[in-house]
Formats: sequence, structure tokens, C-alpha cells
Amino acid sequence: MRTSVGGPGGLVTPGDSESGTLVGRDKDLAALRATMAGHRMVSVTGLAGVGKSRLCRAAVGVGPWQRVVRVRWTGRGPAVPGGLGRRVVEELTGRPASRTDLFAAVADLPPLPTLLVLDDVDPVRLECAGLVQRLLMALPTLRVLVACRRELGVGEERVFRLAPLDCRSPRDTGRPSAAVELFLDRARLAVADFRPTESDLRAIEEVCSVLEGVPLAVELAAQQLGAHAPADLPGLVTHNQCRLSADGRSVPRHRSLREAMAAEYLLCEEDVRAVWRRVGVLQGPFTEETAVFVCAGGGVAAEQVPFCVARLVSSGILERLDGPGGISMPRYRMRRAARDFGFEQLTGTKEFRVAAERRMLHCRRTAAVAENLWSTGCQRQAVELVRERQADIQAAIRHAVARQEHVEWAVETMVGLWFWWMVYGHVEEGRRALLRLLSLPAADSPVRREGWWLAAWMCADRDPRRAGELLARAWRAAVLAGDDATVGRVAYVHGVLACHHHDVHSAAAHFRQAADTIPALAPGGPTPAVSLAALAVAQLRSAPDDARHSARRALTHPSVRTDAWATMLARHAQALLDHHDGRPRRAARRARRALEALDPTLPDPRGTAALRQLLSEAGERAARPRHGSLLPPPRGEALRPR
Repeated sequence: MRTSVGGPGGLVTPGDSESGTLVGRDKDLAALRATMAGHRMVSVTGLAGVGKSRLCRAAVGVGPWQRVVRVRWTGRGPAVPGGLGRRVVEELTGRPASRTDLFAAVADLPPLPTLLVLDDVDPVRLECAGLVQRLLMALPTLRVLVACRRELGVGEERVFRLAPLDCRSPRDTGRPSAAVELFLDRARLAVADFRPTESDLRAIEEVCSVLEGVPLAVELAAQQLGAHAPADLPGLVTHNQCRLSADGRSVPRHRSLREAMAAEYLLCEEDVRAVWRRVGVLQGPFTEETAVFVCAGGGVAAEQVPFCVARLVSSGILERLDGPGGISMPRYRMRRAARDFGFEQLTGTKEFRVAAERRMLHCRRTAAVAENLWSTGCQRQAVELVRERQADIQAAIRHAVARQEHVEWAVETMVGLWFWWMVYGHVEEGRRALLRLLSLPAADSPVRREGWWLAAWMCADRDPRRAGELLARAWRAAVLAGDDATVGRVAYVHGVLACHHHDVHSAAAHFRQAADTIPALAPGGPTPAVSLAALAVAQLRSAPDDARHSARRALTHPSVRTDAWATMLARHAQALLDHHDGRPRRAARRARRALEALDPTLPDPRGTAALRQLLSEAGERAARPRHGSLLPPPRGEALRPR
């Protein structure tokens, strides 16, 4: 235990590397002082390393108190019952405290306005709560400021939650964010005459963002500049933040992020530790329901998990992403350093395999829900769901590939998310992962033949030969199983390949077969309306009348009513026909309406670039005098279905 007594500012140990300039906390400092002015008991809480002690040191410099007494619990060795109380009373009275009645010693103190600052009292939290409650009752002129990771729960307590530093630069000021300012301040202490270039500043901004603005993490990263260039730091902090460390810090648990997390971990009960470890497999946001699914079992009852989640939120390990009282289920996210530490504790244990399996099942269920949303017309919700859980899906698929576990579930997950890979620009990522999964030994299954046709579609642009081989395997398996949906989708990909070879007659035949074979509302791939839109494009030059008929069929097909992407493709086909017929103004209007119908909250779906190109060229040609009855089709790839 370390104590210090002094005037309004208290005493600061000379040479303490952690008593540096307070950076980026002006608003927090003003808010804390205002809170202390109106309340006798204030607790500053937050994640380990967020800067609670430093803010409290700065806050005591202004206030109505005439005396400041500081007591810091160092956490070294086992806590002696009553040790905190005796030390506090000794510092308040200036003489040794009696073991029989601590509070009789403070009863005769003069009514001098006093501020008692208690720092790092989490290891003796229960004793501290009782002590503070009795002191406030015994000394009417006493005020108490506590720096701790969780509130004490005292009746008069006012909780001041300290958040990490902001990583976003203030608008229109030209100044860096608070986190970057702290990094630059500490970097100048680590490297004399440190003058970052523009590229260095971009790397530092990335570092601070990855470190989520936690001051201890930012300071430790800045101290790496003696051994690493700024451009190397993002890679250093991305994979495992717990490796960040530095010598010369007065508090042992602040010498590395691993020690800071370990100190918090040891303060938790065993069931809370288990939830911390197991939730560490989740990379992105999650709900309480997901936490129960992943964490329950192995000594942790399902009904205990919500309580453990609440405990982790109160200590800053978990962050709640939405305010309380909303109509939707609350969502949480684990701080990155805490997740890295929890994952370290989980790796190599019997729990790891179970947690990884449940993560895979969670992703499989996410894919099923997202695919159902997509096929029933809720495409925005489907994309948002996948976007939020993308990190977990990627981690689960990487695990399935590396460990050769849950391969069938991983393939099923990828097939369910076909629209994410093929419609929203993640083709290359999906291609690499799916081909590796399909190369692993496994028995043929329905999900495997669906994986073959999807992998063939992914390979159509880059590797047509391999796409053909995959299609042959998928077609044989689908025919033997009587799977019309897969047979039709194989035909669709054959049509795409034919377009790449400029064989529009074969392409039209394949797209026609796909449109006639795929059931109207079959999940797991493009609908018949998509095939009809592609058929119209393939027929454009050789049979324009048939192309118009195919485009109308696409827009009136039952499957188009719940498929905004198919609707866009069908309107694109009609706009191409108008352009081909020499009606550029009408083509431009159709293209503009198709673009305006897109959801602006989502990324551009596949085909949007070609549609914009058509709009641009149709607009240019509409402004020119007409010479001849027909205009040539637009340039580039606009006529090639993908």
C-alpha cells in the first residue's frame, strides 16, 4: 500500500513515468470537478489502463477542500483484513490506529474540509465500501474520491465512468484526435525530436484506432518507437495487443497490457472468468442470447451468464453498444486487449474446442437467418446482419480450414451467405476460403454439391477451367439427387462462362434453362428472375424482340417481388434494350430509376457500376443530334452477366 498526504494537489513521486501530462481529457476533467463539487462521494470507474488515477490526481487541484489525503492500494501480497481501514485512519489522524475501534480515532478530528482519495482499491472493494460509508457518516466535512474499476455500491456514491480517448479527429480543426495527441506526446519522450511525416501520422491514427483509444495501450505503443518505425506499429498491435510492454513504469501491472488484463482477471470470480475466456472467441458484437449459447456449461449455468456479462460490462471489459431501454436486444463487444487475453487463457484448454464449435454453430445459424431474410425480401436486414457478424464468420471459417473441423458446417455457412460473396463484392475472399474447404476430405453431401456450384461461380472470372470442373461435379451430384435448384444454378454459371467466351447463343440457352429449372422461391442462390435478366442481355444483339420479352418476364416473375437485386438487373436489361433501340433518354430514365431504388445504407450491389456506365453514356448520347436509327451498345463490360 502506498499513501501520500499533501496540499490540494497531493504528492506525486518524482520520476514516476505514469505522472506525465494529462492529454485529451479537458472535458472529462471539467466534468469530474463539477461532479465532485456537487457530491460527497464520487467513484471514477473504467477499464484497466483508461487513466482513472491520472485524472483523479489532476482533479484534486481545485475544490472546496483544504486538505487532501491520498491512499493507494498497490495490490502486492494478500489483503490483510482491516488493513485499508487502519491505513486510512492513520493518514487522517496522523497517528497509529487502534485495532479495537478505528472510528473512535476520527471522531475528534477538527471539522476541516478534507478530500480522501482512494486509488486502486478493487482488491479490497468490499472493505472499502463499508469503510467509506462509515467515514461519510462520522465526518460531515469529508469528501471521498475513489479510482476503481467497478463502483463500490455505496448509497451516496456518484459514478463517473471514464471512457477511452476519442480516436476521431475533430471536424474542421486540423487537429489530431485526443488519442493521437497522447501518442505524439509520449513518442517525444521515447524518441528525441520525433517529427512524424504524413504517412507516419496515418499509421499512428490506425494504431490508436486498433488500440481503441485506451491511454495505457497508446502509451505502450508510443514507447515502441525506439525499436520500430511508425509504419510497423499497426501490424504489431493488430494481432495480439497483450504483447505491448515497456519498462520503467512504477505500477507493475501497467508494464504491459497482459499484466493489466491479468490483474483484472484475478479480481473476477471463477464463473466470470469462464465467461470472459469463452466470449473471447467472438470477434464482433454479440447479444446476451449469443453469450449464453457460447458460454453456458462446464460449471457455468445458463442463468449465470447474464449476471457475468453485467459484471464484465461494469468493469469495462465488455462495452455495451446501445443504450439501455431500447426495443431491440442489447448488444455487447469485448475490448480488443481483453479479448486477446481471454483467448490466450482459452487456447490449449478443453473449453477451447467447445467454444470454437459453438461459435461455428452460431455462424451457421446467422447464415441461415440471413439467407431467409434475403429470400423473403428483407435484403437490407440480411446484409446488415452479415456485416455485423462478419468478423466471427471469418474467424470460424479460418478455424475450420486450419483445424479441419466443422468443415461441412463451414461450407453450409458459406453457401447460405452466397449473396454476401457474389452480390456485395467479397468474391475473392469467398473463393479462397470455399476452395480450401472443398479440398478437405469429406463425404459427398447436399451442402457440398451446393458448395461446388458456388465455388464455380466464384472462379468464373479468374479460372474458367476450374469452374467447369466444379460444375461437372455439382451437376452429376444434383442430377442423382433430383435437385432442380442446383441443376438450374449450374446452368446459370455455364451461361456466365459462355458470356466470357462471347458465345451469346450458348449463354442464352443456359440462362433459359436456369430460369425454367430453378424453383421460384428456392433459397440458396440467384432466383429465376436473375437468370431471365441475364437471358435478356444475352439476346440483346441477336434477338432483340426475344430480349424484350425476357426482360418483361424478369420484371413480372414471382421471385422478383422479394428480390431488389433481381429487380435492378431486370431494369438494367430494359435500359440496355432502350439504348440499343436508339432511345437514350428513355434508357437514362430507366437506369436512373434503378439506381435511385437502391438502398443507400448498403454497399453497391454487383452490376451497379455497369448501370452507372450506361447512365453516363446514355446521357451523353441523348445530348447529341441523332444520326441514324440505332445507337451502339455501351462500351466495356456492361453486356456481360456475372
